[in-house]
Amino acid sequence: MTVQTIASTSSASHLSAARIAAFAGHHAEHCQIEVVAETGSTNADLLARLAVANSRRPGLSAPTLLVAETQTAGRGRAGRAWLTAPAAALTFSLAWPFAAPLHALVGLPLAVGVAIAETLADFGVAVQLKWPNDVLQGGRKLAGILIETATAPDHQVWAVIGIGINLSVPAPLQEQIGQRAASLPAAAAQDRDLLLASLLSALAQSMRQFESLGLPAFVERWNRLHAFAGQQVLILDQGKVLHEGRALGIDQIGRLMLQPDGGASPLAVMAGDISLRAKEG
Repeated sequence: MTVQTIASTSSASHLSAARIAAFAGHHAEHCQIEVVAETGSTNADLLARLAVANSRRPGLSAPTLLVAETQTAGRGRAGRAWLTAPAAALTFSLAWPFAAPLHALVGLPLAVGVAIAETLADFGVAVQLKWPNDVLQGGRKLAGILIETATAPDHQVWAVIGIGINLSVPAPLQEQIGQRAASLPAAAAQDRDLLLASLLSALAQSMRQFESLGLPAFVERWNRLHAFAGQQVLILDQGKVLHEGRALGIDQIGRLMLQPDGGASPLAVMAGDISLRAKEG
């Protein structure tokens, strides 16, 4: 998507569902767009609406983007907290229905990462992808992805795609996080409605492509953005080293291919509660 600045507003202005919809155009014309001032977790909110649908509490009938100006209980993988300061991040979730079984959604976080990275490139922000679900800028975490799946009472399969992108990282928050984090350049976040609309358009296109072609449509694009391509890395599980070797990229089903030292055959590492770290030295 080619980004054009149309009636730009300050990043400090309140988000507008109407402006996001107008900027997103036809790619997201069937999406419901909602903006709330504050919530605990946009993922949790959408999952709750999927779990119970009745006359008093309707569920979701179409793809839905839920954006929170402030999120107080954001989550990452394995239940980890996603820490942000008020108005210091873009925090949003996209609920998307799939005409496919749950197991067909394996690898979806990788496709989402590609959509985010390619959109940010349109805004002049070069990022890299860390397997399985982080977006890095200059080696620091800029954005995270959390995808949760659910089957609604009508048996429709949904993916709820949670995304958090740092706009700024104040010093107290940096200390609380415990590791150095990146933040989006001010120019890219000058109009948050435009940025969100661009991300929604890219995600909507990517979800349709994923449903029809699966992860193979994204593998080459992901590998071009691989933050650790050719580097020595450690694969950790709860702090313990499981494997180490040279990161090769992902395969057609989203496994990280790792070349162990000593010339052994490459290993395929499945996603899970596993961390990837660059090997020091």
